[in-house]
Amino acid sequence: MTRVIKIGGRPQLDAALPPALAAAHRAAPGSLVVVHGGGDEVSTLQRLYGVEARFAGGRRVTSALDLEIIRMALSGSANKRLVSSLTDVGVTAVGLSGEDGSLLMADPLDPENYGHVGTPSGVNVELLRHLMSVALLPIVSPVSRSTDRALGATLNVNGDDAAAAIAAALDAEELLLVSDVAGVLHEQQPVASLGPEDAHRLIEDGTARGGMAAKLQAALSALDGGVQRVRISDIAAIADATRGTVLTREGSMCA
Repeated sequence: MTRVIKIGGRPQLDAALPPALAAAHRAAPGSLVVVHGGGDEVSTLQRLYGVEARFAGGRRVTSALDLEIIRMALSGSANKRLVSSLTDVGVTAVGLSGEDGSLLMADPLDPENYGHVGTPSGVNVELLRHLMSVALLPIVSPVSRSTDRALGATLNVNGDDAAAAIAAALDAEELLLVSDVAGVLHEQQPVASLGPEDAHRLIEDGTARGGMAAKLQAALSALDGGVQRVRISDIAAIADATRGTVLTREGSMCA
């Protein structure tokens, strides 16, 4: 079973993450791809440069300076730290960004309102499959190559969106979005399952906001791309297939 696991910024700092990913990789070598974000790290580095982070719809508004900061924080620090932590627990992990080998191509989202932000438009599946075929574990930063060079060569892509595109391109059975919450909450209660209509409603009525809205949008994109199911949960869900909120094409909301 091919799985794509996206790791949010805060879970990357949890000591439980490397052994959890290592166990998943060893259980099925060559079947796993990890994508990571790192929003808090980006924001911290922005402040060091005297820049205040701005968001719209859960996505980071990105100037040319912001883009260079994002490259440093995600493709540099966060990516290599995660690779190093996996190496320490005996996993042969390979760190990549979407720029490497044109792994991820992206179209500009809305330059007037978002700046250098893109949405995934292509995945170099051959590169990923080659790495996976020799039991390497790809660790992917979502910084991507731009299809519109007028805006520059590089675009900032939301990590959830990048993971959804990779999962769809690999025909993955599951996309797991790992956050610092156990699942999607509705009326302060965890939701066990959602269908597309439920997800759209939670976004539209404001129940899901910011980062969670972005996760649900990415989940819908993954399902539309043929991924069988998407889960939103915490690190414990890497090993526990029953944990978290499950989204499928036929799902429905239940608390």
